[in-house]
Amino acid sequence: MQYTVVERELELRLVLSPERGVPCPARRGSARLGYRTDDPYAVHIALHVDSEHPVHWAFARALLVEGVCRPCGHGDVRVWPSKAEGRAVVLPAPASPEGGALLEAPAAQLSAWLERTLRVVPPGSEGERRGLDDGLARLLAPGV
Repeated sequence: MQYTVVERELELRLVLSPERGVPCPARRGSARLGYRTDDPYAVHIALHVDSEHPVHWAFARALLVEGVCRPCGHGDVRVWPSKAEGRAVVLPAPASPEGGALLEAPAAQLSAWLERTLRVVPPGSEGERRGLDDGLARLLAPGV
């Protein structure tokens, strides 16, 4: 099965406190956003911060899309727009049993990458990419 990948290296900032953050520069794969059509509901973030192995988070693309405009999410992932040093940013806050983070991404660059993913798989058409309806129909068909 073939699928499409939409990736972008992006300068993210790991926010440690309101006054302090650690840059995660967009070089050598330090901060990478990923979207794959074989997993059409999710976005992936791989982040290197002074570590040999990157930290990976995956969460709903719809959360990131909505979070560019207004606060959204609860539980494991929250996303909201903000301003930092006079520029528009988006703050994803993913969490897992292993830990969490508060990230700061430039809104314009993040939005441009999200637009690319939305052109590849428009909102509402994700299920078509997964073949869920066909698989479910085969499972529920009489005599199977």
